Amino acid sequence: MTETLIVDRPQAGTVVLQLNRPKQLNAINQVMRDELTQTFADIAKDTSVNVVVLTGAGRGFCSGIDVRDFGPGMLDASDPAIDRLRFQEAMAALPQAIRDLPQPVIAAVNGPCVGAGFAMCLAADVRICSAAATFGNGAILLGLSGAEMGMSYHLPRIVGTSVAADWMLTGRTVTAQEADRRGLVSELVEPDLLAGRAIELAAGIAELPPFGVQLTKRALQVNTDAAGVEAAMELENRNQVLAHATDEAAERRKR
Repeated sequence: MTETLIVDRPQAGTVVLQLNRPKQLNAINQVMRDELTQTFADIAKDTSVNVVVLTGAGRGFCSGIDVRDFGPGMLDASDPAIDRLRFQEAMAALPQAIRDLPQPVIAAVNGPCVGAGFAMCLAADVRICSAAATFGNGAILLGLSGAEMGMSYHLPRIVGTSVAADWMLTGRTVTAQEADRRGLVSELVEPDLLAGRAIELAAGIAELPPFGVQLTKRALQVNTDAAGVEAAMELENRNQVLAHATDEAAERRKR
């Protein structure tokens, strides 16, 4: 049992991980950070999980760090730089854990998705959102850098460098409609349809052979930064040979 998360298995192969601090728009406090870290580690080792859906309870996805009530681990500018660095690294480990999961992650963004929440959303493999969703990182408005928690890596690769610079340098709020138009999300749905659509999408992935799915996730990640098409194809060729030799692929070919 967890204090700040709801973990559900609505169907075979699928885990729905719901951030559960709805009164705070699912802002991340110390307990949630630690529970997310442990839950991601547990899911990574669980071979019964083929796909993960990440979403929020209530009307928000995640409003970032709970600076008002984070817990005893919260630091301020007067603390030693090395301690503040460790705090930042612990927060940045959340989107890294999402990226490192062998299973694909679907971010189902149901409302405000800000700061650390935005960073986790960007680290997901597939992003869908409701018409009530909004996105942004207001750190720059507080005199901080708008580049944090992997944002300067993920966002330009998803929406392009100019759009990413606009969003990160201004700290403005991005609507669901603009997010859809810019390619941040692959699908925009009405709020009451989001949960069902996310589970439907997860079901389609979960029923496929996990080895092929996980190889595809890794190839997409690695080849985004490939030195050229030759290197990308080399990885694809090796993966395809490996997948072709599995019992799952042999069984599929008999259908």
